[in-house]
Amino acid sequence: MAEYRIDELARLADTTVRNVRVYQDRGLLAPPRRQGRVGIYSEAHLARLRLIGQLLRRGYTFANIGEMFQVWERGGDLSEILGFESAVGDAWSDEIADYISLGDLRELFGKGVTPKTIKRALDLKVLERDGLRFRVPSPRLLHAGVELVKLGMTVGSVLDIAENLRDKIGHVSEHMIRLVADHIIAEHTAGTVLDAEDIAKIAELIRHVRPLAQQAVDAVLAQEMANHLTNVLGDHFAEGMETLRTAARTPPGADDPDGL
Repeated sequence: MAEYRIDELARLADTTVRNVRVYQDRGLLAPPRRQGRVGIYSEAHLARLRLIGQLLRRGYTFANIGEMFQVWERGGDLSEILGFESAVGDAWSDEIADYISLGDLRELFGKGVTPKTIKRALDLKVLERDGLRFRVPSPRLLHAGVELVKLGMTVGSVLDIAENLRDKIGHVSEHMIRLVADHIIAEHTAGTVLDAEDIAKIAELIRHVRPLAQQAVDAVLAQEMANHLTNVLGDHFAEGMETLRTAARTPPGADDPDGL
């Protein structure tokens, strides 16, 4: 199980160290395990912290959230509660974040690394600042960008792809999750406040849906890439064939009015 210090925990949960301490003071987040003078947090802490953030963004107050947690803890055992929080709050990818320096970026991407492209990468969350270095949330995404640049694309074009993916996949993901919530999760929960049985049931549903969603996206992406590749190559070769036909119809010297 992964372990985190408070600064890393806050960064992964997209919050601040101060907020983590506030949630602990209000009883929403369990205290860390002590290792000497350092507090060590677990994946369970990260899952609950992400869930608290999601609920706060929806407009719920500390009192609302605390009351809901109390209902769970009175009605269910700890393993069910942690299982639900993990299913909701955990990252869906098994990738492990990496760290990279500015010099490493320049070595990988060359002259394409400029203040403008770095700012854009930060805005797209391809990179995150971490002192004098950068945190890479998805090394696979960064590696794909490196390979595309090696093939001749500009860093700007690679960031265009990343932005388009973030936008389009973001909309698809939201639509998919809302449909799942409306047609699957809602049918398995009777009330608005989840009881112990609901918690275990929804956690299992979410874990079952995760790989299905990823398989669906992979399958459709593969089909659409194949279709568009065929169309683009077809257009390219059609233009080439038309150039050859034009050349064949043009007699020698026709382009030279003086016959020279």
